[in-house]
Amino acid sequence: MTYNEILSAAQSLSETERQSLLQALSVGNQCEATVPESSRLSASLGKQGCCPHCGSNRYYRFGKDHGTQRFKCKDCGRTFTEYTGTWQQKLHKKGLVKAYMQLMSEQKSLDKISAALHINKKTAFDWRHKILRSLKQDEGSSFSGITESDETFFDKSDKGCRHLKRKPRKRGGGTKGKGISKDKATVIVTADRKNDLNMTFCGYGRLTKKEITESLRTPLPQGTVLCSDGHVSYKGYAMDNHIEHVVIRADLGRHVKRGFFHIQHVNSLHNRLKKWLNGTFWGVATKYMQDYLNWFKVKETVLKFCNDQADELLGLSMNHYNVKFATV
Repeated sequence: MTYNEILSAAQSLSETERQSLLQALSVGNQCEATVPESSRLSASLGKQGCCPHCGSNRYYRFGKDHGTQRFKCKDCGRTFTEYTGTWQQKLHKKGLVKAYMQLMSEQKSLDKISAALHINKKTAFDWRHKILRSLKQDEGSSFSGITESDETFFDKSDKGCRHLKRKPRKRGGGTKGKGISKDKATVIVTADRKNDLNMTFCGYGRLTKKEITESLRTPLPQGTVLCSDGHVSYKGYAMDNHIEHVVIRADLGRHVKRGFFHIQHVNSLHNRLKKWLNGTFWGVATKYMQDYLNWFKVKETVLKFCNDQADELLGLSMNHYNVKFATV
């Protein structure tokens, strides 16, 4: 087609189709862009970083590695780049990362990301989970004051599995039987009143004290007031860690104690989490549950307060690794 024919065809599009075309063209331009210099690279070039292998700050430039500046440590003799130890290590097509982050922050499907960036759908899937596994949960020490904790349950899902060991369920159908069983995936949600949050997939069936302890790897600090339902495991956890425990018996119609002790914040998080997983992704495989909990936690505590969610998500995914580079 000639330029005039393309222009004429574009003018016949609706306003929505024009906006979609402009967005596709802008993403295409980003795909061809070179990898921009990052704050991590700037820090290392300015001698503000250190070797990710031994922690030494005695290193020097040592050629290039597929276009990326490489360094060599004078103490341990090993080489590294700004991506060593991060999810981008050994990643091809690093020039697509920014565009990928933009589409991911918009919660586009893997099919749409694959089409927009001209990458394989499996590549889009692998990148998503590398990013999500780099995000971390609050481990307990960050909590203070009134801290709510409660568990919620999801039907065990083998979405994507081609070799089921049970009869398949119809989309949207539930598990057989009543009550809590091994067919239910258990998620513990813990949150305080200043937006610290932990969401952990801890196994199947009924909640145990051991699972609460593993979810909060660092015991809740002294002075914390733990609010929960009447599950005996929370009582045991509070006794073991010598913290005050307030029981909320919603089953008896007691939703608030003394005017400000309740678990309504975590119950609201349960509701939003289930709508997000079932609405945006049509459910997720249970084996990937923790990855999506990491995403939801960051979305609730950080991303919704940011103007540039893609840039913030990229920064979080790089900085939360155990990499000793300084950042600016």
